[in-house]
Amino acid sequence: MNPILQINNLCKSFADFTAVNDISLEVAAGEIFGFLGPNGAGKTTTIKILAGLLQPDSGTVLINGHSLIEQPLACKQDTGYVPDRPWLFEKLTGSEYLKFIASLYQLPEQRFSAESQNYLDIFDLGKWQDHLIESYSHGMRQKLIMTSVLMLDQPLMIIDEPMVGLDPKSARIVKELFKQKAAAGTAIFLSTHSLEIAEELCRRIAIITNGTLRVIGTMEELRNQAGKADQSLNLEDIFLELTGAWEMRQVIEALKSA
Repeated sequence: MNPILQINNLCKSFADFTAVNDISLEVAAGEIFGFLGPNGAGKTTTIKILAGLLQPDSGTVLINGHSLIEQPLACKQDTGYVPDRPWLFEKLTGSEYLKFIASLYQLPEQRFSAESQNYLDIFDLGKWQDHLIESYSHGMRQKLIMTSVLMLDQPLMIIDEPMVGLDPKSARIVKELFKQKAAAGTAIFLSTHSLEIAEELCRRIAIITNGTLRVIGTMEELRNQAGKADQSLNLEDIFLELTGAWEMRQVIEALKSA
């Protein structure tokens, strides 16, 4: 399949700390790709590089055939980014914010009106679109920034913890929208601590530890990498095995029996 995102030998250090160490991977058109790892593993640094917020020390990133270093505007035009914390312009209304984003990406007026209203209605934000963002809850802000990305319909979506602050209904809607976008050809790079969501949505999953890509593959391939032939083994078990966190099982069991 056609790769929309190509990462080759990506490295990033801060002083003497290596946050990202020689990461290489590809995400194809129509693929939801999971990017997992424990806290401090290098996920956020990698995501900020892909979003154009950090410069790598070495390595290359290609987005839809464009170099992120040499053609940053073309790459950002093709990339929708949903951060884990939606920092928005609080003195704008929801509609004003969406119009601002649409203007940055030269989204045609007719398409903007149709797409933005569609997603506002899906997320039950229609009645709030003329209210100031400062009055929005965290979940409403998350849905607004999700709307701003979904309406642009870009080839690549980079999503960091999309379900934070969402109620179960909204979380289910987001999952279905991701599946719909992927079916239409969008590549989705998804980072989440919810292993259930990653297992449900992602065709392939990468696990990063200490800045290094530990493993990458389908669930079956991850089970083989973990040395577990049991097909009922879930992603949580695989994650604990591959990240060396099985000692946490003893803590959990001790808490259960306390």
